[in-house]
Amino acid sequence: MENDYSLTRNFCIIAHIDHGKSTLADRFIEGAKLGKQRGPVQNQLLDNMDIERERGITIKSQAVTIPYTAKNGKTYKLNLVDTPGHVDFSYEVSRAISSCEGAILLVDASQGVEAQTLANLYLAMEHNLEVIPVINKIDLPSADIPMCLEQIDNELGLDPDMTVLVSAKTGEGVDKLYEQIIKFIPPPEGVDEDPLKALIFDSHYDAYRGVFVHCRIFDGCLRAGDEIRFMHAEANYVIEEVGVFKLNFTQMDVLHAGDVGYFIAGIKKVSDIGVGDTVTRVDNPAKIPLSGFKEVQPVVFSSIYPVDANDYEELVAAMERLKLNDASLVYEKDSSAALGFGFRCGFLGLLHLEVVQERIEREFNLSIVFTSPSVEYKVHLRKDNEIIEIDNPLEYPDSMLVDYSEEPYIKANVMTPTEFIGPIMSLCMEKRGVQTNMNYLDAKRVELQYEMPLAEVLFEFYDRLKSISRGYASFDYTVIGYKKTNLARLDILVNGDQVDALSQLVFKENAASRGKIVCERLKNEIHRQQYKIAIQAAIGGTIVSRETINAYRKDVTAKCYGGDISRKRKLLEKQKEGKKRMKMVGNVEIPQEAFLAVLKSEDKKNTK
Repeated sequence: MENDYSLTRNFCIIAHIDHGKSTLADRFIEGAKLGKQRGPVQNQLLDNMDIERERGITIKSQAVTIPYTAKNGKTYKLNLVDTPGHVDFSYEVSRAISSCEGAILLVDASQGVEAQTLANLYLAMEHNLEVIPVINKIDLPSADIPMCLEQIDNELGLDPDMTVLVSAKTGEGVDKLYEQIIKFIPPPEGVDEDPLKALIFDSHYDAYRGVFVHCRIFDGCLRAGDEIRFMHAEANYVIEEVGVFKLNFTQMDVLHAGDVGYFIAGIKKVSDIGVGDTVTRVDNPAKIPLSGFKEVQPVVFSSIYPVDANDYEELVAAMERLKLNDASLVYEKDSSAALGFGFRCGFLGLLHLEVVQERIEREFNLSIVFTSPSVEYKVHLRKDNEIIEIDNPLEYPDSMLVDYSEEPYIKANVMTPTEFIGPIMSLCMEKRGVQTNMNYLDAKRVELQYEMPLAEVLFEFYDRLKSISRGYASFDYTVIGYKKTNLARLDILVNGDQVDALSQLVFKENAASRGKIVCERLKNEIHRQQYKIAIQAAIGGTIVSRETINAYRKDVTAKCYGGDISRKRKLLEKQKEGKKRMKMVGNVEIPQEAFLAVLKSEDKKNTK
């Protein structure tokens, strides 16, 4: 069957978080009468996970092929890729964008242009996509359409006359948007007879069939029985099935140039392939792969331990199952004297960490505790100019061996109403941010750009930004490289013994305040003993913070009525000696609740 490229349109929906991407995708699917294939009608049709539905966010890119009969009587094949909006998944967004010729840029009618809107627009422009601006949520009482049109013109530099007004909730304006897609987004270019070039933009795991690889065909054709090669992974497979997405997977005989679809090739794990890799045929290979491939690097690190040590085997099984579906999750076995056996994990960001935590707790019914999240530091040693990369505080070498350390920095983009500028600038300065730009977008909104350490964003930054701005400020960041820092390892000592699970790598000047928080929380959780317990935060041999748990004390002088004071003093000295001996041989049991109070409460508080 001949492939008519002119009737195909490949496009994605990009926007800031919660601007209505998945809801608009629902309206597209309803218009094509595809929703009936999934059974009962539901919202967020392309979001498969419970967490995605509850939070109203998209974590994994999803694709769907929509047949649409235009006003000119021709039936078009619209390939829609619904992308995540959160910065943690920006690489996935970039691969989805590179598999399209056009993008719908959503702007919330009540919120206007926000930080991630700009970031995604720049990403689309880098890939030379045709961008159609769309103002969504026009049915809201707070909708300010003239303000949004002005921002689309001034801030985004797009033509406001091209803008389509829609309500993804009610379906108003969606028909007009269909026609704009047909009119402005160009058809794909490609030749069926050329060597195969297909871009992998996503994948998912099926327990019965293995990995479904989501791909966009740029040149050539793909059929069952073809022997293919992943050009970066350097692995060969034989295609078992090809098809397209129509909510359910629909098997096809062939995928042509310009098509978006899937293939199955007996691949056992999602981690065996890489998003952004190029697929070609073994018998007629392409000379060079498609550009843009990179290995996804974790930026946030934390250790996971089961609350009950007997659940370790279940945690091992849970991590293996999660890895099948989530190739960006990196982990290795770890152990702690206080918390037992667990895993050291790498995540794309704080949202990714929280999603993994919730999936383990829900899908596998396990109670787990996360250690404080940290980033990867580069430590330059005095000897032989050696450089080591560490993300675990316990790996930090003796300070006498260290020449200097470097930590990852980010370029932070904050968009806020002008009334919140002062408190937000104070927050960024407190987090060691250096302002690089300040741009008034209009009379009411301003864009602030800062360079700041990624480690500072992990602790309370996002929560405090939202509370300071009453939820109106938006935040987006990109990692820009490493800069020199004054790094120190903060150790927590209980009764003189170091608790390894509570050690943290911190900026030296912040060590006292961070140590004070941990000491106070431990003081409230550790049970009193017959002797005083010192809880200390230390850098090397220097104590930077201390709390004391007072002892239970028997009144040994109660039987003394009058008489010489020396008799009372003798009894008190005897009691003091006894407590001293007790303290020397005593072992303070730190209850599990104490670790949960220090680690999990901090984790919960900082990963919203």
